[in-house]
Amino acid sequence: MFVLLVLVSLPADAQCAMCRAVLESEEGGAAAKGINNGILYLMLIPYVLIGGIGYAIYRMRQKAKAEDN
Repeated sequence: MFVLLVLVSLPADAQCAMCRAVLESEEGGAAAKGINNGILYLMLIPYVLIGGIGYAIYRMRQKAKAEDN
């Protein structure tokens, strides 16, 4: 089921309703694309931080386990 959802996923815009209404009135859509990229960038940072902290904890536990043996 997960593979099917990943393969069939459609590109999604990450704009709120108010941002979308303002940016749709603009021609070309360059600002809308920039806003979407900014929102996705801001959304990605917490996941990267949590992943990095999780990896650091994993490495520390592996190192402690190796020292015990």
